[in-house]
Amino acid sequence: MGSKISVISYYLPEKTFTNEDFYLEFPESKGTSLEKTGIYKRHIIAPDETASDMAFKAAEKLFSEHQIDPQSIDFLILACIEPDYYTPPTSAVLHGRLGLKPACGIMEYNHGCSAYVYGLGMADGAITRMGAKRVLFLTTSSLTHTFHPGDKSSRFVFGDAATATLLEDSDTEDIGPYEYGTNGNGYNRIIVEDGHARNAITEESLMEIKDDFGNITSRATFRMDGTGVFLFTMKTVPAMIEELLKKAALKIEDVDYFVFHQPNEFLNEMLRKKIGIPEEKFIHCIRETGNTVQCTIPIALCEMYAEGKLTRGTTVVLAGFGVGLSWISTVAKF
Repeated sequence: MGSKISVISYYLPEKTFTNEDFYLEFPESKGTSLEKTGIYKRHIIAPDETASDMAFKAAEKLFSEHQIDPQSIDFLILACIEPDYYTPPTSAVLHGRLGLKPACGIMEYNHGCSAYVYGLGMADGAITRMGAKRVLFLTTSSLTHTFHPGDKSSRFVFGDAATATLLEDSDTEDIGPYEYGTNGNGYNRIIVEDGHARNAITEESLMEIKDDFGNITSRATFRMDGTGVFLFTMKTVPAMIEELLKKAALKIEDVDYFVFHQPNEFLNEMLRKKIGIPEEKFIHCIRETGNTVQCTIPIALCEMYAEGKLTRGTTVVLAGFGVGLSWISTVAKF
């Protein structure tokens, strides 16, 4: 007995922020390395919209598009970086808003770029060890809420989104094995430092910090060490994929597609070449959405469904990496 990915839907906020919009604010950035990211448009959450609002809309879209009865859901898993409240869990709030049945488990976690693949493992556990038949797995990212207006790099790269994935029980093990790891000493490479339990907001929290590239941040806004994250990714991901393929007794030629987290096209092309993945097997899906953190992989999979690339028997390697610093990969059969 195992689990399988059944269907996926996603929601994008109505407001868009195109490259033309960006260059009106930051004309000095035109023609710089930012254009190597492969991003031309991103969707931005409204000021009065929350991450859970987006997750709700993604779930409603899944139910409508695929004729899913909310009462058939046995377990709800939420990957969220902006909870509604300190307590209760936002998954409980969504359980009520979506009208799920009382006999439905809930859980949630904050794991950023690695969250989707970790969530597949959690959903598999809910099915194979906790008796669930259908798991609704939601990811939602409203990271732009945390940006300093002068953080050119972050505002160019990231967008907001939410996704809904339905996982169901299967007679075969269609997801796995897994390869994962963490370098917790690098936790501060991607961080919002002040405003939670460790560091309260002070006057110092709001003081502007300007880096060598002219990006302005603060201790109370999102900050990323781009160079450090790049070096971490190039060192970690190729080794992870090599070990995963060994565990799965697969070679690159046995895999139909490789779907990695989409931080930017330049980085992923570097990874593709270093690992030796043919272009036709490697998925880029970032042009119209930007880096939507935990939502990039399911958005790419949803688009692959729409393009007819995911048919019965398709084998896909999924890989997430980033905040934490964490990494994880698995093999999924469709």
